[in-house]
Amino acid sequence: MARVKKECNKRRKSQKKINDSKNVWRQNGLNSVNEVVSDSSDQTPDPQPSPLPTLSWGSSEDVWMKMLSKEIKYEHSKSSLDRHPSLRPKMRAMLLDWLMEVCESYTLHRQTFYLAQDFFDRYMLSQSDVQKDQLQLIGITALFISSKIEEIYPPQITELAYVSDGACLEEEILQMELIMLKALNWDLCPETVLSWMKLYIQIASLYDLTNLLVAQFPQETYIQITQLLDLCILDINSLDFKYGVLAAAAFCHFMSADVVQKVSGLKWEAIETCVNWMAPFVETLMCYKSAQLKEFGQVPSEDRHNIQTHGDYLCMLVERGSGETVRKPGLTLVFTQQDQCTVIFTVTSSRLHLKVQVISCKTVICTMHRA
Repeated sequence: MARVKKECNKRRKSQKKINDSKNVWRQNGLNSVNEVVSDSSDQTPDPQPSPLPTLSWGSSEDVWMKMLSKEIKYEHSKSSLDRHPSLRPKMRAMLLDWLMEVCESYTLHRQTFYLAQDFFDRYMLSQSDVQKDQLQLIGITALFISSKIEEIYPPQITELAYVSDGACLEEEILQMELIMLKALNWDLCPETVLSWMKLYIQIASLYDLTNLLVAQFPQETYIQITQLLDLCILDINSLDFKYGVLAAAAFCHFMSADVVQKVSGLKWEAIETCVNWMAPFVETLMCYKSAQLKEFGQVPSEDRHNIQTHGDYLCMLVERGSGETVRKPGLTLVFTQQDQCTVIFTVTSSRLHLKVQVISCKTVICTMHRA
């Protein structure tokens, strides 16, 4: 009997130590986030109550704080190209566009591409004076690493060397892999733009709390938002924003500001700048065909929206940058406050008059008639 009591006392003491350590971790985690947020610009997510529903397998607050801490840990910045005088933003855009094309060719997932994009940008931030003839090697190596993390059947290194058309040898990819992993300090688990957006649209569409990890959102809406993100991520200025803010801004062009705030925990002031920066990209996309679901051989229909696709993004980027006239009548809402909005419109024909009446932030009456 004495032995049983002694064992129970030991268990109580060990459990108390575990609980104390958890409380300390939570307190330190919250303090570290608050300290960083207080010293940052309005682009950094404010610590909000977790928008995550109650989880059966863990604490939603702990999961949310872990995600926010990754936003702080995994830094990225458009100033990465300033460290490389021979490189231009267009070179980065062309490389990422090519990686999208490679992903579609090998039916790789969207998350694989966005991991590769993050690895590439963070690696470039840690280096200096990289020459342009090294970009393709760095890009394909980033994809090689991300595919081994994300894919069940990643492409062989021989295949990735092949798609480079002889520009990258297998030995060079393996050597660059070690260099990149060391430069990234083996920090390979960021919350990408895609993972944030997927979380937001899942929470907004949630109807079955018992299957939180099963997609419950419309695939068509999802690929239209990812089309916008694919275009925006090619622009070096997208790195001005935290990934969570960038995803929330994209989501704001498809949902109301109230829904976005509910699912992201971000106040309007935190995403306003990004929403307005993104508006010309939305206007450009209106000139092109909406993203369509594609069929991929062995990929089941419930997973096809997760496969990275390639579009005419470079042409869109040029059109957006040059400020060319939209080829067909378009209407874009640029939100300035929760109760007001600015309307940007372009009409291609001088024989048409466009009348826009703003009723509210959610209601716009648009009438067109011939002159």
